[in-house]
Amino acid sequence: MTIAVTGATGQLGGLVIDELLGRGVPATDIVAIVRVEAKAADLASNGVQIRVASYEEPEALRRALNGVDKLLLISGSEVGRRVPQHTNVIEAAEATGVKLIAYTSLLNAATSGLGLAPEHVATEKRQAESSIPEVFLRNGWYWENYLQAIGQAVSSGALFGAAGEGKVAGAARADYAAAAAAVLTSDADQGGKIYELGGDERLTYADLAKIIGEVAGRPVEYRNLPEADYAKVLAEGGVPEQFAAVLAGSDASIARGELDTTSGDLQALIGRSSTPVAEIVRAAIA
Repeated sequence: MTIAVTGATGQLGGLVIDELLGRGVPATDIVAIVRVEAKAADLASNGVQIRVASYEEPEALRRALNGVDKLLLISGSEVGRRVPQHTNVIEAAEATGVKLIAYTSLLNAATSGLGLAPEHVATEKRQAESSIPEVFLRNGWYWENYLQAIGQAVSSGALFGAAGEGKVAGAARADYAAAAAAVLTSDADQGGKIYELGGDERLTYADLAKIIGEVAGRPVEYRNLPEADYAKVLAEGGVPEQFAAVLAGSDASIARGELDTTSGDLQALIGRSSTPVAEIVRAAIA
């Protein structure tokens, strides 16, 4: 059984491969699909197969997926380009006889008003129309998304945002990687399954600010701003304007409850509770 992972040198992809190896999958049965071979030297030294292809290269993708049984399609990072890129991967998988595609989608994608949601929904639709059984790993927010904000909160004593009293059921990136590995190594039929993935801690930003303060040993308060004002604060702090708008829009989605879940799917897949946010905060401060 050969398992391929796209974006294998990215933060999530590398963790998934670590999880696969930890679950006893032979390195020679893992295919790491990467854009730059040199970045995969550590994976190659462990015996993982390295195949070079970008989401923009249909022929290279077909070569990379030759002989693959299960594929983890990690969503691309180029917002606005992801649907055609993901379609290239799905079509290459169809052409090469891949038997299962797991896709890293977005929590509550079908109903989400998050600006990132439409590309995920379109990818899910294309995948559902394909000849290959699909499984959707609808990942919630990563606690690591707040690393920069944590540092700023500790230094200024304030965590800024536009999430109001909305809750976010975040988890560590490693938790989502473990869930993906669990699905890819499962003997059960995964075709057609949808997992809404989120952590045990369902926190408001005020809750998060309190935890940051407790770990840092100094008071941190949450200051709620209108979405446009928060986007301006992010841009003034060095975040590119377009991405600042995306982040501020994400906070608006949190305020609407769109990044919260009580599904328990993540915990069931990984067989444990999600990583406490305090651990992420502690690592960020260190």
